Amino acid sequence: MISFNEAIIKVLEYSTLSATARVPILDSLSCVMAEDIISKDNIPFNDNSAMDGFAAMLDDLTGASQANPVILKRYNYDIPAGEAGKFAIDKGFCIKIMTGAPIPSGCNCVVKKEDVEIKGDEVFFFKKCQFFENIRHKGEDIKKGSIVFKKGRRIDPAAIGVLASLGIKDILVFKPPLVGIISTGNELIGIDDKLLFGMVRDSNSYSLASQVKEAGVAYIRYGIIKDNKDELKKAIKKATIECDLILISGGVSVGDYDYIKEILGESGAEKIFWGVKQKPGKPLAFYEFNKKPVFGLPGNPVSVMVCFELYVRPLIRKIMGYENLFRNKVSARAMHSFRHEPGRTEFVRVKLEKDKKGNYNVDLTGQQGSGILMSMAEADGIAVIDENKNEVAEGEILKVFVIKDYSVC
Repeated sequence: MISFNEAIIKVLEYSTLSATARVPILDSLSCVMAEDIISKDNIPFNDNSAMDGFAAMLDDLTGASQANPVILKRYNYDIPAGEAGKFAIDKGFCIKIMTGAPIPSGCNCVVKKEDVEIKGDEVFFFKKCQFFENIRHKGEDIKKGSIVFKKGRRIDPAAIGVLASLGIKDILVFKPPLVGIISTGNELIGIDDKLLFGMVRDSNSYSLASQVKEAGVAYIRYGIIKDNKDELKKAIKKATIECDLILISGGVSVGDYDYIKEILGESGAEKIFWGVKQKPGKPLAFYEFNKKPVFGLPGNPVSVMVCFELYVRPLIRKIMGYENLFRNKVSARAMHSFRHEPGRTEFVRVKLEKDKKGNYNVDLTGQQGSGILMSMAEADGIAVIDENKNEVAEGEILKVFVIKDYSVC
């Protein structure tokens, strides 16, 4: 049995970046760019108006005020957005122009329509203007030939908007892994089944699927596989053919019907580790099978979710090309003392609160048993208790992985 620190090192040492794939930009959300993005255009492509108003020459507006407006002749046409024609402006004249419309030759300012008054073919200007006021310059946002995004940049909605503005309809990304999820156990029944004595509805495949989806990747749920060696072998083989990373919940402990370790060994899978000095999640197993990473997760619902947060999510993020693999961490003061059994790292589910000084306080979500799924539902974070500690004292500072960012905003 190895320590938590040894286990996470082995998981992350295993990973290499996945293959790249070129995908439509709308399918690239939360992926990581596998190439530099260089602009082929200036954005904006040309100088254009930032306001609805009148394009004019700055010299013609000298001295304009509410008391002494400047009067300019108005052309009998205007310039709408999207107009491809080229226009020029003469001294003493102005042109009505719309937001986004190209700036006419000779114009060096745009006056908002709220600051003028139109009388027939004349326009009264009631304020002076600044040089290039209300004009968006060619290349102001992005210059032609510039590196817009560097390889390794996470793709968010704003980045997708920028890519669209550059005329880029698909992009090379680090290919997200497809995750296979298998739930095992004779006691498991489906979500629609009536709960009977001795039976448990399968929650693990749902919580795991949700965690996988939150991590930004797709999954296949293979349903409930009973504790039958042949059926388990078939399901695991199928998952390793179809998926890039496999999660198996249940069957990794030392019970008479815990077959996963035996099946993986018989199938030629390489054991990287089995058993970690931690709570919850002690019987965690990590294998390589058919050149795919396979996690044997404990069957208890809290253990499943905690092990995903600690090991699976960081591995997924590394495969996807992320630099920051782990959840954000904060330091928080324990509001109460509580006992800890030395010899293994403990991960307790906690609520976070900010005090008036902006410091975090932390308290347990209640009972911490590995079957108390509500302890995860109510948790803002997972606090890490060092394996050598005997207890946590009131006021002690703990490291907390934040799993619900909105709760500490």
